[in-house]
Amino acid sequence: MSASSQPVPWRTRLGTWQARLAARRLAGAIRDKLPATHGITPTPTFAGEALRWHLNGDTLEVELHRDPCNELGTTALGELEKLVEYIQHGAGGARAVILWSSVKRGFCAGAHLRELYEGLIAHHAGGDRTPMKQLAIAHEVRGFIDRIHAVMDALDTAPLTVVAAVHGFCFGGGFELALTADVIIAEKSARFAFPELRLGLVPGFGGIPRLERDVGNAVVRDLLMTGRSMNAKRANEVGLVSQVVARGEGLTVARKVAEQAARFDPETTRRAKRFAKPLPVERLRREKDLFIEMMASPVVVKALRKFVESTDVRPYLP
Repeated sequence: MSASSQPVPWRTRLGTWQARLAARRLAGAIRDKLPATHGITPTPTFAGEALRWHLNGDTLEVELHRDPCNELGTTALGELEKLVEYIQHGAGGARAVILWSSVKRGFCAGAHLRELYEGLIAHHAGGDRTPMKQLAIAHEVRGFIDRIHAVMDALDTAPLTVVAAVHGFCFGGGFELALTADVIIAEKSARFAFPELRLGLVPGFGGIPRLERDVGNAVVRDLLMTGRSMNAKRANEVGLVSQVVARGEGLTVARKVAEQAARFDPETTRRAKRFAKPLPVERLRREKDLFIEMMASPVVVKALRKFVESTDVRPYLP
């Protein structure tokens, strides 16, 4: 039996159930705080701390712009939730979406591990490893993971074509974000990796189920079990990316792809996408449960502490 199919211990299941309830209440509170649109189209432009977007013809261009490399923490998550809300309200009539990064280092280096440690783990990470302590961690992590899965699933199933233009680092949570796209354009500098095992974790934002949908399982296991990065050429060979382009040309090519995709009837696009790209619901649920179970491990706390205390200028490298 694989690790992902093993039964979750009773105490963890209890914590998961309680945390899910808390997350649903949190989601309801978030919805209550969102401004009522009353039929008014949300603004077609946005400028936040992590994201910017604007309409360019029929395409909604979404720029990731936060240094050092667009790490996904609570700030980015909150702005991604605003993006999803805008798309769900019709995206100003857009027919395609482009996700791209203006940060020199790359598309996204992954989860904001420092924030994850300091905000969710550190104050629970004393010597007390009782079931109640583990339950507290599960509560904290479940709320964040449920929110980010909701965002990723919404982008994955958005009723328009989503194109990701990737360069440089595309690791961990950033790789998972790119995998929500329908088409990935990779510059020659792009590198894809799942380095989570060095933290005592599996990818937790939906990466493995989405990657399994696109490539053979041997490729999935290689990326997961070794933590090695895959370059753009190899990613194209295994079917992960649709095109490899020169450095600095990713956004230009993505715009051409989006322009072509926007020519078709929106309902036809929606139905074709739903058929060709089904959401792996059960696998995503099991991944969340496994990630949260593993998060309470002392191995994870130790690895995250080492990451936070690292003086390496690029500690996210595998």
